[in-house]
Amino acid sequence: MKIALVQDWFVVNGGAEKVVREIVNLYDDIDIFSLVDFLSAENREQILKGKKSNTSFLQYFPLSEFGYRNYLPLFPTAIESLDFSGYDVIISSSYTVAKGITKTKDQLHICYCHSPVRYAWDLEEQYLAPLNFIKKFIARITLKYIRKWDLKSNKSVDVFIANSHYVAERIKRIYHRDSMVLHPPVDTSSFTPCEEKENYYFTSARMVPYKKIDLIIETFNALPNLKLVVSGDGPDLKRLQHLAKSNITFTGFLKKEELITKMQKAKAFVLAADEDFGITSLEAQSCCTPVIALKKGGYLETVVEGKTGVFFEEDSVNCLKNVILGFENINYAFSKDDFLNNVEKFSIQHFKNGLKKIVDEHIHAKSW
Repeated sequence: MKIALVQDWFVVNGGAEKVVREIVNLYDDIDIFSLVDFLSAENREQILKGKKSNTSFLQYFPLSEFGYRNYLPLFPTAIESLDFSGYDVIISSSYTVAKGITKTKDQLHICYCHSPVRYAWDLEEQYLAPLNFIKKFIARITLKYIRKWDLKSNKSVDVFIANSHYVAERIKRIYHRDSMVLHPPVDTSSFTPCEEKENYYFTSARMVPYKKIDLIIETFNALPNLKLVVSGDGPDLKRLQHLAKSNITFTGFLKKEELITKMQKAKAFVLAADEDFGITSLEAQSCCTPVIALKKGGYLETVVEGKTGVFFEEDSVNCLKNVILGFENINYAFSKDDFLNNVEKFSIQHFKNGLKKIVDEHIHAKSW
């Protein structure tokens, strides 16, 4: 079987890229496609084993390295322009338009869906909020077009794999399609326990609005005696730095070894986004670091309340503040065994075994 892999784009090393890395490790001869590919040499080696992806025409557009999202109206045309002729199996790792590739009836398309397009469906208002009237008007027209295309294009998918039960419900609600659930891989061999804890809370994410880092910062602004360390980079970074008081420090982007150390030594890892899954919550648990997370979405599948973390009920400063104060005052009996037993279900090998089984079963079921 000749197999191709397509992801929306390759720019940073995030959660979707961790999935791609293990698919590339599973299928050595796989060819890779994307809208654009601007990975650094280090990230390329880590994610794609040094391979370059076959990119769309957007790769050569002005300012596409940093402004590729501005070409959103062209994403459907760009993904459909990629040539998958000669491949028997196409695996898409999709959170925007990758699932909309063009294929023949003789090809098998398996989509590992991180989410239906979030900013076109569930988070439209949140993404539009910072825009002025004219940009908002244009964006609404664009998103209406994207939704229409998104519904039509999912018909090219033969098999949907959802990264969580939460996403499986959204696939059913939006696309009216069933899906299997296979949780993404967590690097439990690198993120390991550390007995030494320090007196700070930690959060790490891409600095974009839906991650709700501003909510976490505003909460710790109201808790001046508690320290918060914020890791990550992105378009929202400067705004968040101006928002923060002196008890909050920013590290910028951390290399993996530095990130692990910060995560290991934190008294708790704080997460406020409505995540489809949330790999970082499990990376923290692999370090035996308790998680304080919004009681919603993928965290309900990854955090065991009272054993590996605690939840706050709604995304408000008062609610998160009260939970953190409770965390400070309640002597939770977190145990190493509880953390490690929970994360084992999300190991890299569990993911690779599950994906290979699904792919093999559908290859055998399809008659070429």
